[in-house]
Parts: sequence; C-alpha cells; structure tokens
Amino acid sequence: MGKKGREIVKVGIKELLKDLNSAYADEWIAFFYYTWAADFIEGPDYLTVAGELDRIAKDEFEHMSELADRILELGGEPERDLEDLQKIATCKKVVFPRNERDLEGVLNAVAEAEGCAIDVYNKLLLKVSACYDKDVRTFHLIQHILSEEIQHEEAFENLLEKKRK
Repeated sequence: MGKKGREIVKVGIKELLKDLNSAYADEWIAFFYYTWAADFIEGPDYLTVAGELDRIAKDEFEHMSELADRILELGGEPERDLEDLQKIATCKKVVFPRNERDLEGVLNAVAEAEGCAIDVYNKLLLKVSACYDKDVRTFHLIQHILSEEIQHEEAFENLLEKKRK
C-alpha cells in the first residue's frame, strides 16, 4: 500500500497488525492440520471427507495469503518463524482423535477449529467496523474471510450429520 493508502487508515496500525498476524498464524495452522488430515485419514467414505478437507485447506491458504498481503500493505511483516506462528495464534491446534479411522472425531475437531476461526474473525470485524470509514479495505477482507469460515463450519457439520445417519 502506498503512502496515501496508509495515510487514510486511521486505526491503531500496531494493534491491527498484531491482530492480522495472529489471524495469519491461525490460517497457517489450519492449512497444516487440514492438509495433514486429508492425507492420513482412513475409513468408510474417507475420500469425501479428505476431499472436503483439501478444498477447505486451499481456502485457508488463500486467507493466509490475503492476510499477508494486507499486513504488507499496512507496512508490517507477516510472521515468518514457525515457532512464533504457534505462539501468536489464537487457534493454536486442531486436536484430532488418535484413530485415523474415527472420521466423526476428525470432523468434530475441524468443526471446532472453524468455530474458533469464526470467533477470531467476528471479534476482529467488530473491532474494525468501529472505524469502517477509516479502513474499509481491512473491514471487507475480514468480512470476506469470516463468511468463508462460516461456510467451512457448515460444510464440516453437514458431513457430520451424514455420518450420523
């Protein structure tokens, strides 16, 4: 983002960059765990679940890239240390069942992770909405990501519902 673009952002840039970096870390973690799960789950109908995990992992990677772009536009730097990503994340871990064949447990874990992401983006959206007229770009980015996280949670819950029938 150029000088004028940063100039019109009238929010606490330092705090905003911290929040965006935390969300960026969450997206890396989700991408890692969802990709891992898609590769290692087993059991009946695992292809359907793995396909959904892969699809949503790609969305999480896209979110991470969008957040990195915004962090850079605001004059910050996305976190680059893996250990620090874990430290600054809000949604630090997806806790999977020990048995890779427990697809219901896997789906519960990722639905819970999406719930965490929804909380993160909802709080961030409320923060940036207070100064919507001062940073419309960040508002729309967070709104976009939040809407996709809501869709992800629903997708995982729909798969859970099918498994229970």
